Amino acid sequence: MDAVRLILASRRALAGSVEEPQLMAEAWQAYALAQAIGSRLAVSGPPELRGEALGLTELAGSGCGILGAPPLGVGDLRAAQLTELGDAHDSLTRLGGLLGEVGIALVGLASAADEESTYWQCMEAIDAADEARDRVLEMLRRLAVRDQVLAERDAAAS
Repeated sequence: MDAVRLILASRRALAGSVEEPQLMAEAWQAYALAQAIGSRLAVSGPPELRGEALGLTELAGSGCGILGAPPLGVGDLRAAQLTELGDAHDSLTRLGGLLGEVGIALVGLASAADEESTYWQCMEAIDAADEARDRVLEMLRRLAVRDQVLAERDAAAS
C-alpha cells in the first residue's frame, strides 16, 4: 500500500481513538509508519533527503520504544504494509500532519493521566513526535530548494 493511504488510515484510526490503550497503540503505529517511511527515503529517496531520513528513522524508532509495542494481530501493523512512497512531497506533508496530530493526542492523554508514569511516558513521546516532525519539515524544505534549483536550471537552459 502506498504511504499516503497508510498515513490517512493512521489519521482516521488516531482520530477514532478514545481510551488510553487504544490511543497509545495508534501513536505507536504512527511512529512505526514514520520509521518505515524514513527508512525507505534513506535507501531510495532523493539524495538530498537521506541524512534527514535517517534521523527521522531514529526518532520514530525512539517514539516506538518509549510507548512500547502494542499487542497487534497479524496484518495489523500498518508500517509492514508500506509498498511504495509515491510522491515524496505529498507523503512527507501528510506524515508531518500525522505526527502533529500524534503530539496533540498525547498532550490530551498526558493532561488526563492518573499515573505519573503515564504522564512522563506521554511527555517523552511528545518530544519524539515534535523532533520527528521537525525532520519532516526539514526534508520538505530541502525538496523545495531542490525543485527551485531544478526550475532555475531548466529556465536557464531554454
